[in-house]
Amino acid sequence: MPFVGSLAAVWPCACLRPDSNTKTELIHYSGKIIGPKKGKENIEMRKQKGFSLIELLIVVAIILIIAAIAIPNLMRARMAANDSSAAASERSIVTAEVGYIASYPTVGYTALGALGGAAAPCVPAPANGCLIDNNLASNGTPAGSGKSGYAFAATPGGAAATGFNFYTTATPLANTTGTKAYCAGDDGVIRTQAAGTITLVASRVACFGLNPMNN
Repeated sequence: MPFVGSLAAVWPCACLRPDSNTKTELIHYSGKIIGPKKGKENIEMRKQKGFSLIELLIVVAIILIIAAIAIPNLMRARMAANDSSAAASERSIVTAEVGYIASYPTVGYTALGALGGAAAPCVPAPANGCLIDNNLASNGTPAGSGKSGYAFAATPGGAAATGFNFYTTATPLANTTGTKAYCAGDDGVIRTQAAGTITLVASRVACFGLNPMNN
């Protein structure tokens, strides 16, 4: 039983049940409550673990290094895919032009837009041949925005008396969307500008002066 100072006369103590951290006693003296009296707190601080600033900077540096390696490779892969898609689209346009003049021999070859058709189902007519996908015929969606990083066009020429002709072009929209410009003519051969040259092939004559595509 606790004592206050040197006093010997005390009332019996009334003890509260201690909580998890603090021991508390109520001490009665001369009919009065002197208290509460707190014992020594015994609180264990938990040590919280986390990343230091240096560790976070190291992680950020690693991410930046990986990005610097991966992003250029991804861009090159995307450009190569766009190049292949452009060459395939040029073949489709050439095939469509051959089909168009076979269907409308008095009209001759036609512009790119007349090779497609927006209606569903598409009903062939001179204004809409229904020979290629309308997305390609419209040079992308929305119209004129390009398809897979390239802008497409088909230019008819000639006359019935001298013979009809045409040429078609595929030109990268930017130096990050393709590596070369393509063209093709009524001889059916796909030709390309030199690697790294992405300017539009200006005419049928200029197209026929380029080297055929390797494959």
